[in-house]
Amino acid sequence: MRAARIHGFGGPSVIRLDEVPTPRPGPGEVLVEVAATSFNPSEVGLRSGLLPEVFRAVLPHTLGWDVSGTVAETGAGVTALAPGDRVHGLVAQAAAEYVVAPADLLARAPETIPLADAAAIPVAALTAWQAVHEHARLGPGQRVLVNGAGGGVGLFAVQFARLAGAYVVATASPRSAAAVSRLGADEVVDYTTTPLPDGMDVVLNLAGVTPEAAGALAGLGRRIVTIAAPVEGGTHFVARNDPAQLARIAALIDEGKVRVEVAESHPLAELAEIHRRAEAGDTRGKIILRV
Repeated sequence: MRAARIHGFGGPSVIRLDEVPTPRPGPGEVLVEVAATSFNPSEVGLRSGLLPEVFRAVLPHTLGWDVSGTVAETGAGVTALAPGDRVHGLVAQAAAEYVVAPADLLARAPETIPLADAAAIPVAALTAWQAVHEHARLGPGQRVLVNGAGGGVGLFAVQFARLAGAYVVATASPRSAAAVSRLGADEVVDYTTTPLPDGMDVVLNLAGVTPEAAGALAGLGRRIVTIAAPVEGGTHFVARNDPAQLARIAALIDEGKVRVEVAESHPLAELAEIHRRAEAGDTRGKIILRV
């Protein structure tokens, strides 16, 4: 099978498509024929070797954390899934034609969207869900500022915050403003021209910001939750894998209460180019890589 791997740390040129043996599932595992994976900005840190304390990759390493696909084979003891089932999940080394994963780490993919589009969900939606419900604990009538609402996490966070009953003020660039508004933001602020409002109950920081900007964010709300740059006095967290939450999110999608916005779709062979564009600031929203 083909897999997008790195053999050393460095620039986007270290990514290459290799022919490798197709894995076989062991006890409790399934083999997934991959429909798509997605690009996450944090993979730039893994590929470049800048964050070894967070991303400990044994080389050569297959990239990818999001997967959607079809169960091709089950290992011993697997009863909840069967060949032909549509699944998605947060799975290591997913940028390949096949990937092996523990069956209990996968959830059934939404039925109402293309299977490839389900690769846009796991990392971004789980991060947004945990930010909104576990760390911000948003409820009806609260005012929340979603900083970085036009990104993959932000587009889900806006929707989850609205479903929780919050009043959502979202920052977005002009190229993302329409999508953010369409997904339910009550106000959209162009951060390139307009000061950010204060008096918020919660600030969700989903964007990489300078220390100076992080300090400014700290004064805008009573509680600060951040997944990017730490903010003084705020809660900084890294999302965990939670298949039960992923199943709940899939149900909301099938109920028509949450939309999956895929900004771009490319073949897996273009992954290195997506990394180049991301480093140049030329990407937005969620990008999936079809396998």
